[in-house]
Amino acid sequence: MKDSVSGPGAGIARTGDPLAPVLRPVRAGNGFEEALEQILQVLRLGLIPAGGRLPAERELAERLGVSRVTLREALRVLTDEGLVESRRGRYGGTFVCEPPEGGGPPAALDAAGLEDALRFREVLEAGAAELVAARGLTGEDERRLRAALNATRDAALGDYRRQDTLLHLTLVELAGSATLTAQYAAARATLNDLLGRIPLLVRNLEHAQQQHTALVEAVAAGDPEAARAVAREHCAGTAALLRGFLL
Repeated sequence: MKDSVSGPGAGIARTGDPLAPVLRPVRAGNGFEEALEQILQVLRLGLIPAGGRLPAERELAERLGVSRVTLREALRVLTDEGLVESRRGRYGGTFVCEPPEGGGPPAALDAAGLEDALRFREVLEAGAAELVAARGLTGEDERRLRAALNATRDAALGDYRRQDTLLHLTLVELAGSATLTAQYAAARATLNDLLGRIPLLVRNLEHAQQQHTALVEAVAAGDPEAARAVAREHCAGTAALLRGFLL
């Protein structure tokens, strides 16, 4: 069966849509595997919180560029794994399940693997910040970026990491490269897995928020060097915590 569909909106980025950086038409040949990968990224990034509903089946299939049969097969795997559940009725759909307490035993970490993940994240984030600042923001771009910043500032402690993820995804998406955005989404999912193993520290979050503000201001001012420097400093702070707790 052909795993490529077309229609209005297929492959078109939805401005301000938190799922847009992750959901994109899959390549021919591996429709099931790539659709499953992308939905898993949405879940790992926390772009839809526990209890939240995935896009309707028809919309999700269109955005992924797969048949509804292929999409249902992918959703069945996620249901079997306890990651989503299907509900019937007028307000039914596919909903994200609460993660299991403790999240299961952490996978073994080695220093080389951790350093690789941290360096890749720094390269992507610092490069994206520099590029966006150099390109300049439209009025709508700046509104989106500041709205994402405000959401991190106003977030409850339990929702902070999700809003933090959305802020960084928004910034990277503004670079205008679908390939960069896809690579960053994957790198960020790995980072979130690592962050989930360490505690939320209020002092660190306060410092991170100061860096977020400085980063947005540098980008809005069109200062590529400052944007890159702040992004690197921000990544270095997170890296230090992860090394301290996990190695």
